[in-house]
Amino acid sequence: MLVAAAVCPCPPLLVPAVAAGAAPELDDARAACLDAVGVLAASRPDRLVVVGPERDVDATMSYPDGAVGDFRGFGVDLDVRLGPGEVGENDDVPALPASLAVAAWLLQRADWADAPVEGLAVAERLAPGRCAEAGREVAARAPRVALLVMGDGSACRTVKAPGYFDERAAGFDEGAARALGTADAHALAELDAGLAHELKAAGRAPWQVLAGAAQGASLEGRLLYEDAPYGVGYTVATWS
Repeated sequence: MLVAAAVCPCPPLLVPAVAAGAAPELDDARAACLDAVGVLAASRPDRLVVVGPERDVDATMSYPDGAVGDFRGFGVDLDVRLGPGEVGENDDVPALPASLAVAAWLLQRADWADAPVEGLAVAERLAPGRCAEAGREVAARAPRVALLVMGDGSACRTVKAPGYFDERAAGFDEGAARALGTADAHALAELDAGLAHELKAAGRAPWQVLAGAAQGASLEGRLLYEDAPYGVGYTVATWS
């Protein structure tokens, strides 16, 4: 059963080494993310599942406790490990996708050692119904499950944004932030997948996994951060 969730953005620039020590405009987001991870630890879960978007999977792909990733694709020689476990040298475990690597960095920075961790990469265009199904399955994996949900909002908030300016982007992000900040699973489940794709909102699928996982749970939401540096919507929220 889902007992807590933290929602965080997943730009690699959240990692200071990737930002070359710059990107101070993300300092507030970094601090909020660490506060959110603290809420997960306080929930005393039996298992933590990290959910993040990935373009190169058909539906979902799981990663075990101890799976590793890196940021060499962003020009930084930095390795990260998902959770306190270790993967054997002979285990054929693929490298973490970028969204889960950012989550692994957050957990390492927070010194996470409270419960086993597993990762779940979700196809960015996975249908809402299948997201909900995946969420229900995740919530049933242990008596007390916590989720760390990684994902960005629209990438179309300004003319300099990765997706250029789209007048629909601000409204989409406002609705998503409101749902995330109030633990409104129904509103998350109703997010328009087609519009999210047009606005390059990669967080839509992970957020709808959260909505599925929250079915039957009674959780209160708290919005810790909401802004759009670089023209991309970033939200940090907790459900507990």
